[in-house]
Amino acid sequence: MANTDATARRRLLTVEDLRVAFPTRHGTTDAVRGVSLTVDAGECLAVVGESGSGKSVTARALLGLAGPGARVRAGRMSLHDPDLDLTEVRGRGWRDVRGRRIGLVLQDALTSLDPLRTVGAEVAEALRNHRVVPRSRLAERSLSLLEEARVPEPGLRARQYPHQLSGGLRQRALIATALAAAPPLLIADEPTTALDVTVQARILDLLAARKEAGTGVLLISHDLSVVARLADRIAVMRHGEIVEEGPAARLLHAPSHPYTRRLLEAAARHTGHTSASGGRDLAAAADEAGAGAAERPVLEVSGVGKSFTGPDGRARPAVRDVSFTLHAGETLGIVGESGSGKTTSAQLALGLLAPDTGSVRLLGQPWSQRPERERRPLRRRIQLVQQDPLGSFDPRYTVERIIGEALPPSGGAPGRGSARERRARLVELLTLVGLEEEMLDRRPRQMSGGQRQRVAVARALAPGPDVIVCDEPVSALDVSVQAQILDLFADLRRRLGVALLFISHDLGVVHHISDRVLVMRDGEVVESGAVGDVFRRPAHPYTRELLAALPRSSPPPAEALAAAGTTAGPTAHAGETAAPVARTAHAVGPATALVAPAARAGDGPADAAGSTADVAEGPASAVDRPAATP
Repeated sequence: MANTDATARRRLLTVEDLRVAFPTRHGTTDAVRGVSLTVDAGECLAVVGESGSGKSVTARALLGLAGPGARVRAGRMSLHDPDLDLTEVRGRGWRDVRGRRIGLVLQDALTSLDPLRTVGAEVAEALRNHRVVPRSRLAERSLSLLEEARVPEPGLRARQYPHQLSGGLRQRALIATALAAAPPLLIADEPTTALDVTVQARILDLLAARKEAGTGVLLISHDLSVVARLADRIAVMRHGEIVEEGPAARLLHAPSHPYTRRLLEAAARHTGHTSASGGRDLAAAADEAGAGAAERPVLEVSGVGKSFTGPDGRARPAVRDVSFTLHAGETLGIVGESGSGKTTSAQLALGLLAPDTGSVRLLGQPWSQRPERERRPLRRRIQLVQQDPLGSFDPRYTVERIIGEALPPSGGAPGRGSARERRARLVELLTLVGLEEEMLDRRPRQMSGGQRQRVAVARALAPGPDVIVCDEPVSALDVSVQAQILDLFADLRRRLGVALLFISHDLGVVHHISDRVLVMRDGEVVESGAVGDVFRRPAHPYTRELLAALPRSSPPPAEALAAAGTTAGPTAHAGETAAPVARTAHAVGPATALVAPAARAGDGPADAAGSTADVAEGPASAVDRPAATP
């Protein structure tokens, strides 16, 4: 009995039979189905699963943020020490829960932070609302929280607005806000998605320190390397249900459920730098068909530099003397820490920023020196897939309008026929990225993070570009869907000669898809070369530091998987057919036929009030279903 009492005293959260449903035009969609879990003080419970499995809806329901119209029911949903029945909390009562008793770190920092307030004011608000420190100490404590979250130059950053920070800095500022009132329970929904490996390691160290200090952590993640490093227990979700739960060490090395085994297999393939179908690196496969086209430069960046003026009036260089050339059918990866100048370099290449020094040429023509009215006819030739699709989409637009805006004129006579062709083209693009036609009627907040990212890829493909600038295009996706999108990019390279400028903090992804790589630090290129050479024989100390910081997911060895009833390769289970990810054929043009993976089924609406909400989806990834082949 003594042990039972000790456990009860340590318990922070108990959830039993949680169910969340959303009304749709076609009836009711069950996003969460009978989930039960507990979190103790000083413990990390990780909830993993593919995009749309219901992870984020589960987490947000604990804070009363499941969304307007959501029907939340539970046999029990309680905080302890002191006890509080969360099913009875209404209206203003949530103010005493959010931030004070449960902290929340969301995936989309840009939409979570107020664009009209400085970062320092954002952190100070949490301190003021919960009366953590006297008003006279708000500024001092805000700076210390930013410093604890590993934000460089906290005094400067506190005076900046969210849009003036890189994605990684915004995420760290959001973490500082969540920790302001020292809540005993922290819900972290993909807290390291936007971070490079070195900063990711620091944030995980920060979360680990909070856990050691007694904070309970409910971690939502698709990144098994993050989970392996921090979690004590793991719950695996699929289609709104927990299909397996257990100690992290046991579940990662001897999983019992077929779905868990397939997630681990997908992670092992990802960390092994092979294609989703188990083949060679995507860059090597694409090069076989694109070698001839690689002689033609499509993008030339020569000695560009760009500085920005900070709140103190000082000019700070963001990019200094950066040069590179991108050829048709080639992928050039750019890696580096948050704030190293990766995204600024991309914006210079896109013509969204004018360089202070140097020049950019697109398809052999001057690009950076031309006025926008002269660049506009060529805009369709270079497209962007952004890191934060929710921040880049108009929240009022449906997916049909978001993608439709990017479609080139059909050339046909207006009327029903051209409207049908346009609709068919939109359906083709959705199918290409693994989404169903019904997505055309949804708005950004009615989709999960992974679904939004696939819509962003479809929009970039719509006008038929020669160059696609990819700024963290798979950071929000689980490993199986990552493999699907990376295979898609490789097919576009091989069949169309599309060039990719691929920005990522995930060194495994860059190695997986790139021909060449640039390593950036403090706005400068410190190392460049063929991706294999740079990864195998890094010359610069900073490159070696990045590689050393790679998280190790400890994928289960083949013998452990075999003992659990599976192998390290694709496996057929009862009622399923094992198959590799579909290799997708696509030629950018209105009349092109697409052969793509089976469409996603059963998507439910996401939270209309929150930043990110995974919703219940049907089979989504190549590890779940038979795949079509061209």
